Amino acid sequence: MGPILLGVLAAFFFAFTFVLNQSMELSGGSWIWSASLRYIFMVPFLVAIVAARKNLKPLIKNIIQNPYPWFIWSFVGFVLFYAPLTYAAAFSPGWLIAGTWQITIISGALLSPLFYEATMTNQGLVSVRAKIPFKGLGMSVIILAGILLMQFEHARQIPIEMVLLGVIPVLIASFAYPLGNRKMMEVTNGSLDAYQRVLGMTLASLPFWLLLALYGLLTEGPPTMNQSLQSLLVAITSGVIATVLFFKATDLVRGNMQKLAAVEATQAMEVLFALAGEFLILSLPLPTPLSWVGIILVMLGMALHSYTTFRRKDEKLRVSA
Repeated sequence: MGPILLGVLAAFFFAFTFVLNQSMELSGGSWIWSASLRYIFMVPFLVAIVAARKNLKPLIKNIIQNPYPWFIWSFVGFVLFYAPLTYAAAFSPGWLIAGTWQITIISGALLSPLFYEATMTNQGLVSVRAKIPFKGLGMSVIILAGILLMQFEHARQIPIEMVLLGVIPVLIASFAYPLGNRKMMEVTNGSLDAYQRVLGMTLASLPFWLLLALYGLLTEGPPTMNQSLQSLLVAITSGVIATVLFFKATDLVRGNMQKLAAVEATQAMEVLFALAGEFLILSLPLPTPLSWVGIILVMLGMALHSYTTFRRKDEKLRVSA
């Protein structure tokens, strides 16, 4: 259960993203700065951590040897993930974005056939194309039902066009994040630790964030001191702490699509953490009763998803014994 606990802890720190992005949006800050500053601020912290662990040289060598996979999958996993999430903050409260973000559990499962996993056969250990974990997806339907309930309640209060502008970017992000993360695990194949992988993907995506920051400077003007400070907090809590914890959790189950889907399911905890943060810090109103039903379904689906996955693992261990 170690990977699950790491995933829940990561969800706590990831929730700062939704709360602080909503705070910056309410104070008039541009999503452009919210997105770009997070990754720009992450660089010195991650460089210091990796250098202190004497792991900077192997990382740079790996990036030089495989430049195209690093740039492509870092763009997918970080840019196509975070830019849409910050954009969506202009149209939905943080807890609702966090709730909708849980669609990534289904997105990640649907991506399984794009990858291979090690399987023991009569010929020894071989790599076979992964299959969609339909049993896990059955639990994910409960999560999807909860998301639909929350969005339905939100759509009753604002125009459907605004709802779609808050949903479609999150859908894009929900596929991009697990795809980029899993592809980079495949590229590095266990040769780099979680700190190195996060720093490498941050450095590889940095050119885009610098271009986005330049665009923001020309169109929106410089960021306010308040937005800069909040972006720094997001960089530390979500960008460094949460991402490293989550990457470590996924590293522990690398090669097993069912376990990987269960770890990704822990991110449903972000809904409660974001909701508590917005209520306590931003004094936003609590969700309506119908939205609470949706939140409970999301949490229930996450719990059942993880339970069934690890129960199957235990049963296999008992049979093999």
